[in-house]
Amino acid sequence: MKELVVISGKGGTGKTSLVASFAALAQNAVLADCDVDAADLHLVLEPQIKHQESFVASKVARINAERCTACGTCAEVCQFGAITPDGPGNSTVAKTYRVNPVSCEGCSVCTLFCPEKAIAFEDAVSGEWFVSEMRHGPMVHAKLGVAAENSGKLVTLVRNQARALAEKRGLALIIADGSPGIGCPVIASIAGASLVLVVSEPTLSGLHDLERACDLTRHFQARTAVCINKCDLNSNLAAKIEGTATEQGVPMLGRVRYDPAVTRAQTQGLSVVEMDNSQAAHDIRGLWRSVEEELMK
Repeated sequence: MKELVVISGKGGTGKTSLVASFAALAQNAVLADCDVDAADLHLVLEPQIKHQESFVASKVARINAERCTACGTCAEVCQFGAITPDGPGNSTVAKTYRVNPVSCEGCSVCTLFCPEKAIAFEDAVSGEWFVSEMRHGPMVHAKLGVAAENSGKLVTLVRNQARALAEKRGLALIIADGSPGIGCPVIASIAGASLVLVVSEPTLSGLHDLERACDLTRHFQARTAVCINKCDLNSNLAAKIEGTATEQGVPMLGRVRYDPAVTRAQTQGLSVVEMDNSQAAHDIRGLWRSVEEELMK
């Protein structure tokens, strides 16, 4: 089984648009949307959800107002300022203490020191994950809750479910849309991948972020390749990006020209290769052939 992970040093490079086109060209691959903090692959591929589960990766404290005596011990030992004396009253006190679930770090110290044993330590639902069917095959994706953490764990869950689904259906390829940047979600996306494709753009930021992304993949010993999206916006910077890739020993698999047809296709819920034979569609088809060849090495 091969796993292609597409990442970018920053958001807005067109990474997700390329993945949507790859899905149409590959056919019968499992898609995995690992950009759980800002998932949007579903906007183009329109998956129909077949299975849905809550994502639980942490715990949060909750004070039982009926048992609280407002002694304040919990607030004193909390190092995160998550406990305040503005909870509902009971038969003993006018105000009890309350845990702010957003500020709670799940350390459980308050539960250990509460003399009344009035604090429960409960699972916190941080998001949801889904197994869906789209017009190009199966897809595993997820949605992280507002201000929720543990996105790296959710990415790992999505990838594991995609692998299990590929094995179950006898599919030989997983295409994953990774997160932008070089943080924890990206690390969770690329670990153990067959090939990491870094999507760059001809800007100074794109050049800098490409270097950071390649440093990351080299650290984790992940096979890496590069492509340039919207390459004709600045030919000088595009040439510098190619030179940087050569210096770092990373193969350049293709260039994709800027094309308004990409936007027109997306407004219709399609990838550009499904809509017409535009310049971008032609370039992406060539890029996909190069990706397939690289995956076979």
